[in-house]
Amino acid sequence: MTAQPESLANLTDIARPHDRLIKVVLSTPEAADCFFRERLPLEITNYFTADLPELVEGSFVPDALSLFISDRLFRVKTTNGSSAFIHVLIEHKSYPDRKVAWQITRGIMASMEQSIREMGNDWELLPAVISLLIYHGNTPWKHPNDLISLIDANSDMHPWLLNVRYILVDLSITADPFLPKHARLRAGFLALKYGTRTPAEQMAALGQIVDALRNAPELLVPVMIYLMTTFTLMQKETVHEIVMQVIPEEATKMMSIYARELIATGETRGRRGQLLRLIQRKFGSVPSQVQAQVENAGLSMLETWADRILDATTLDDLFGTQVHVTTN
Repeated sequence: MTAQPESLANLTDIARPHDRLIKVVLSTPEAADCFFRERLPLEITNYFTADLPELVEGSFVPDALSLFISDRLFRVKTTNGSSAFIHVLIEHKSYPDRKVAWQITRGIMASMEQSIREMGNDWELLPAVISLLIYHGNTPWKHPNDLISLIDANSDMHPWLLNVRYILVDLSITADPFLPKHARLRAGFLALKYGTRTPAEQMAALGQIVDALRNAPELLVPVMIYLMTTFTLMQKETVHEIVMQVIPEEATKMMSIYARELIATGETRGRRGQLLRLIQRKFGSVPSQVQAQVENAGLSMLETWADRILDATTLDDLFGTQVHVTTN
């Protein structure tokens, strides 16, 4: 089933601001098509027809990894009359994760499984799935973009082993002039890029972000909520000034959202600190991966973990997964 673009009004219900932002940025076929034709190799895009991509409902990232990765799946029509898929993943850690190739492989398998369910048992050929990773951490990506680099085997065995390659878009080394020109993409990608930068770099980039938002005012709400939670020097007065420059008639609504976000952010930070203290008291030292997981969690997930900690005997019991072991 093909999904419809999200309503901006509904985006404030999504727990993590980076999810809100990227989901709406890539929710229109026109923006997705522009992005793919700009970033994918010609040997791939030449295989596509002129039809716009279709957004496929759902996420193909395991729930345990959704704190760190967002994804979007698109169906594209091909020149041989069939369909292919483009799986876009957005890495939200501030550092490169060498294990992301395995996570991408799992996403490809999940999307193929869905295709098999749709085709039925009499399927003959699997669809092509292209993976594209968007990384917006504060240090350059440094790992190979394939699964084979994670497999413990010598090069003589490589031809006989499963391998997956992905296309990398590294915003940490992409100069601002080379970010997408499409207004919707540019506004979203500028916000993502500077969300992991220093406070001084963040504030210096505000002018560019405002200029982009003037040409994509429909992104004002998700972009501003993202900036509120990632730009450490963002103040109420700055938010109001930006809103007045982009959509003055939305000023009252935006300031109301800003107030609610501040309250929610304060409550979430308090719950994170409380949970980390409880983990330390019960299990001793808190591994850095566990701390990162807690600090990236939304309020509802924090409440779930807080309910579990009384009965949990291990960190796996607490988190209901081994994600803290696999997200180094």
